[in-house]
Amino acid sequence: MNLTRITKLRAAILGACAVVVLGVGALPPAAAAPMEITITKSADHPLPIAIVPFDAGGATLPENVAEVIRSDLGRSGRFAPMPFADLPSHPSDVSQVNFKDWSIVHMDYLVIGRVTPGGDGNYTVEFRLMDTLGGKQIAGFQIPTSAANMRLTAHSISDLIYEALLKIKGAFATRIAYVTVEKRDAKTRIARLQVADSDGYGARTILESQQPLMSPAWSPDGNQLAYVSFEDQNSAIYIQDIRTGQREKIMSGSGINSSPAFSPDGGRLAITLSRDGNPEIYVLEVASKRLTRITTNEAIDTEAAWAPDGQSLVFTSDRGGGPQIYRVSAGGGTPQRVTFNMGNYNARASFSPNGKQLVMVTGGSGFRIAVLDLATGASQVITNASLDESPSYAPNGSMIMYATMGPRGAELAATSTDGRVKQRLALQVGEVREPAWGPYRK
Repeated sequence: MNLTRITKLRAAILGACAVVVLGVGALPPAAAAPMEITITKSADHPLPIAIVPFDAGGATLPENVAEVIRSDLGRSGRFAPMPFADLPSHPSDVSQVNFKDWSIVHMDYLVIGRVTPGGDGNYTVEFRLMDTLGGKQIAGFQIPTSAANMRLTAHSISDLIYEALLKIKGAFATRIAYVTVEKRDAKTRIARLQVADSDGYGARTILESQQPLMSPAWSPDGNQLAYVSFEDQNSAIYIQDIRTGQREKIMSGSGINSSPAFSPDGGRLAITLSRDGNPEIYVLEVASKRLTRITTNEAIDTEAAWAPDGQSLVFTSDRGGGPQIYRVSAGGGTPQRVTFNMGNYNARASFSPNGKQLVMVTGGSGFRIAVLDLATGASQVITNASLDESPSYAPNGSMIMYATMGPRGAELAATSTDGRVKQRLALQVGEVREPAWGPYRK
């Protein structure tokens, strides 16, 4: 939410309320369509890799494990997977691998594996990652799984391959949350809060409403989402368990109640409230509901985000005449501006997982995503569209997801932190906005 949109919160004219709360197992047909993933820019030298279809002994599997792995690695932009149709052979065991064959087709790395049914819907997935130039195995694992978790297992294998070759922890087995908006007719729009795998598959509707839904934020354990709903004819902040659908209204009342952000320990929420006049930053202790005011200023203070150590917050404020990013102790104090020489509009900042950078929306010739190095003050604009917003880091810090305008309207996109790798994730149904990349599963 930017400063223009926070003003609109006060003036929103709301129609009849219609809200449906759903657990992740309840999936409306309209939400079932996966995202179309298009790689718009890859790394300069993606690693050549071949993923051979996993041997299942003729059994019909609930998921094509090799296809999921191939898609994961390809959409990262860091790998160049070989098309299945071009594979020179289909080994499933090390003894069947002729390393010379793979070197001839310029594949530096090879993934082989098998899936063994174990009865009662259980399986064992085995894979091996091979260095074809060195003629040796780099990694190999056996993973017990179930039919329901087969796709998650494939994402986990992708993570293991990504880390083995790039020395960076993978994030394919994580999830994303986002809001979709579908126009039913001239007067009716349906908003859905959804959770999906990081590749957009397995989407589940957490909440459906004819009123706006905004600002989803993950709890550190990945079990809850905080968000803003307008179902009570005014903004209110809820926390909802994504597995059971159980939810609690934790902040409401007249004025603005917005922009929730969980602390790294999960025990507090940074929120924006206008209960005392201007929009200010507060910290709410979730269990006790104890509220601490952090900022006091005649300007608009909003969109707080926690530092990874939980000791400070960054937020958007126009106290200097235009939207800029400020940092303040989590216990309060005098905020310090952190955005300089970045133009007259900087908003919606959040920390990288290592706490060394901030990602934000920066204005100028349109609104784009920028990264700021906190130690040096150097900044870089990493997107090139005209209306980008709501950036969110992957938990490994390698990618940033954000909302942008595409041919179908608002859609999701992702970029590497240096802007060299880009992808678009277009939904089949409705516009999509306000992405939040979830934490590692625990």
